[in-house]
Amino acid sequence: MTNTKIHSVVCIHSRVLVVFYTPGKCWQFRIISPDGIMFGDCPIYYSPEAAAKAGRDSIYQNR
Repeated sequence: MTNTKIHSVVCIHSRVLVVFYTPGKCWQFRIISPDGIMFGDCPIYYSPEAAAKAGRDSIYQNR
């Protein structure tokens, strides 16, 4: 079992942005589209704020 910790779940422009922490991978984000498809980059971020900003930027760029 992993120790994934969800930091935030936010809806932006009909997409769900999830920011989470996993040991070894630090902070990451995933975006869930209105169709239920999950996507997101896999780089690691060193703070939840940095991961959230990258996720928001991704949503706004792909509108």
